[in-house]
Amino acid sequence: MWDFETEPEFQEKLDWVREFAREYIEPIDLVYPGRQFDPLDDETRPLVEPLKQRVKDEGLWAVHLGPELGGKGFGQVKLALMNEILGTTQWGPVVFGTNAPDTGNAEIIAHYGTEAQKEQWLKPLLEGECFSAYSMTEPTAGSDPRMFKTTAVRDGEEWVINGWKYFSSNARSARFVIVMAVTNPDVHPYKGMSMFLVPTDTPGFVLERNIGVGTESEEHGNHALIRYDDVRVPLDNLLGGEGNAFVIAQTRLGGGRVHHAMRSVGTCQKALDMMCERVLSRETAGSLLADKQMVQQDLADSYADLMQFRLLVLYTAWKIDRYQDYKRVRKDIATIKFLTPKVLQDVVWRAMHVHGALGTSNEMPFGRMWQGIPSMAAVDGPSEVHKITVAREMLKDYKPSDGLWPSEYLPTKREEARAKLAARLEHEIANS
Repeated sequence: MWDFETEPEFQEKLDWVREFAREYIEPIDLVYPGRQFDPLDDETRPLVEPLKQRVKDEGLWAVHLGPELGGKGFGQVKLALMNEILGTTQWGPVVFGTNAPDTGNAEIIAHYGTEAQKEQWLKPLLEGECFSAYSMTEPTAGSDPRMFKTTAVRDGEEWVINGWKYFSSNARSARFVIVMAVTNPDVHPYKGMSMFLVPTDTPGFVLERNIGVGTESEEHGNHALIRYDDVRVPLDNLLGGEGNAFVIAQTRLGGGRVHHAMRSVGTCQKALDMMCERVLSRETAGSLLADKQMVQQDLADSYADLMQFRLLVLYTAWKIDRYQDYKRVRKDIATIKFLTPKVLQDVVWRAMHVHGALGTSNEMPFGRMWQGIPSMAAVDGPSEVHKITVAREMLKDYKPSDGLWPSEYLPTKREEARAKLAARLEHEIANS
């Protein structure tokens, strides 16, 4: 049975999240912008910690994980609907314990970690006591992990890690990172890489600098260049078994792409709301902007782009919940991944443009929205790679035509149809 409604009980939760975000989180966004991944200090702690507790009291803290880990075990559809709201804020994911990269890191530790690893790393992460980072991309290899050079070599009771990692988001605030390294260069990369839990205070872990996005300064940059210089960790810090890094990475990235997409839906909806308000408020050349046909076209196009994208993301989330198999939903996950920056670009641009010079200023939020577009086109693999994935997955359901002509070649189909109708007519005559 098809149903496009949220069950009433969960809709009440969503309504609470929306009101809570507007009343309590947005003021923190405005006064402390861009500081959501900084360690809480004497200013922010008294504001943020009580909000976290209210979220926990409401049963909405870290809901991406199961009850045995302190969450509600929400499926991807419910998470998507929540992220649509939280995507309109900066501090929202932190307050709800669903901020990236911590959600993905928590998911793979919960799925692949030992009980000791869960106690040491997962528990404080879930309780909001620390941040984590995912250290995968390298300066010479981004979208193709098969080219990674960072190595981890076993030496007695330790692993020794050497190499460089780039754009390790949130590393400056992280208590630990999950690093992907080559452990066996003599086999296929899909079998020769492993993941490790590395505390950021380990000797040899060197955060060379933080990279800002766009016009951000190094001081406010959140994406680290890290050098691993003979970093030694115990054997027990291996995550998920030797050679399993690619399997673990796909588990982590699949759901994360859905969350990115739905947060982008929330961003686009906010941009569209501002656009609608603007065109009803601004008059030029003798009439409201809302009366201009080209503006009406932009409104209609933005609504259509956003609704199509939103439904596809929710459908993808539903399929993940239904099949519990990221590989089976790979085509749809890749599709929403490359659509995310495109829809953001189209909707945000139109909304920003209709605000004129004001829209380009730092007195409106469009600048931050706009900067997210190239980021969404690059994180978790560039859009071009995902388009290739979609095409390859699509073609698995097809085969080449058997003969000289395409299967829908009309002359051939007409002959087949005539033969079929003649046989049917002969059958009817024989029975009359």
